[in-house]
Amino acid sequence: MSLFKAYDIRGVYGEDLTDEIAYKFGRAFVSFLKCKVVVVGRDMRDTSPKIEEKLIQGLTDQGADVVRIGMATTPMLYFATAKFGYDAGINVTASHNPAKYNGFKLVRKDAVPISGDTGIYEMRDLVNEGKFEDVEKKGNVTERAGVLDEYIKNALSSVDVSNLKKFKIVVDTANGMGGLVIPDLLGKVPCEFEHMFPELDGTFPNHEANPLKAETLRWLQAEVKNKNANLGVAFDGDADRIGFVDEKGEIVPMDLFTALIAMELLKHNKGAKILHDLRSSKAVSETITSNGGQAIETRVGHSFIKAHMREEKAAFAGEVSGHYYLQSNYYIESPYIVMLLLLKLMTETNKPLSELMKPLKKYFNTGEVNFEVKDKEAAMEKVKQAFPDAKRVYNLDGLSMIFDDWWLNLRPSNTESLLRLNLEANTAEKRDEMKEKIIGILES
Repeated sequence: MSLFKAYDIRGVYGEDLTDEIAYKFGRAFVSFLKCKVVVVGRDMRDTSPKIEEKLIQGLTDQGADVVRIGMATTPMLYFATAKFGYDAGINVTASHNPAKYNGFKLVRKDAVPISGDTGIYEMRDLVNEGKFEDVEKKGNVTERAGVLDEYIKNALSSVDVSNLKKFKIVVDTANGMGGLVIPDLLGKVPCEFEHMFPELDGTFPNHEANPLKAETLRWLQAEVKNKNANLGVAFDGDADRIGFVDEKGEIVPMDLFTALIAMELLKHNKGAKILHDLRSSKAVSETITSNGGQAIETRVGHSFIKAHMREEKAAFAGEVSGHYYLQSNYYIESPYIVMLLLLKLMTETNKPLSELMKPLKKYFNTGEVNFEVKDKEAAMEKVKQAFPDAKRVYNLDGLSMIFDDWWLNLRPSNTESLLRLNLEANTAEKRDEMKEKIIGILES
């Protein structure tokens, strides 16, 4: 089943994901994990209440007790799992995908993610088999109120908000789950804020909820400039990813934002380990190192990064896609905390965001470029052979090659016949030259 992916479970409702599969998945989840108590949340999609109902029926029929927290962002569900000590957690969501999609994001105790390597594919096999052990007693369902308040309180505890300057902020939650949090959170911060597309609407009537795509930020960019705001903030559909726009309306590269927050954290935590995904600009590792931190490269994907963080006891990690993780917050995505840390940095330096970002924009990258390739391994080998002068070649996640004045990473998609190219150089001319060479190799 294509529904069961490397990091989560996601597909078209009524085709890939049916009510029957949601029910069987509930039973498979308990059968595999042997969990006693599962906390369940859901996003704002029209299909989420029905899927949640069938999921809970499966969980309880297999003997687990369920604690419902209602509508929740994905990090809020993770927070509840860890904070209140539940055995496992499931959020019903398809993240930024269009309205016809839905799915599940899963964690064990302490909000440890479950991936294809650690359980999703085993659960898929249990669903396909459809045979589950009978249980003596079905589980109970209870409600837990107040999780949103606890979640917001936790975020606010990361910064003394009373010391923040009164910035003008525009926030675009794109009709997604960020709209549940932002009014209450920023209502407790000394700022003036405008909330764009605040209504929770799983049809995403205004634009796709994906701040990684520049075209989804144009409304935010225009409003920041129109209102002379200090900052623009955007969230994806389930509010586990965050993106920023500076006071000039320029998009802040998500990898460079990792470097910016690392600088703030390292002020009080010299020597801390900080992870960055291997697609990040080399400015990120340089900044971490020059500010007294230990820069550690990691492969792409939240489940891998969180496991790597735990292994290294890393203080912080950032991904090119806008996921930012904090050790102090159960190693989970912490979008609101990094937003508050940014406001703290802007307050203390008395500098606009564009000025804070300027020193980090040292190199020139392609962004992620996708190529349709049938034999991904052969294509990567062809690229490798074409550049024998590489200083370093390694396979942490796909093919990485380092040269004196440029680098590349070619990463195969887990689910499609695609190779994803990320390339950066010291000059724009070198970037364009090497990009054209790679394109020529892959398209041949």
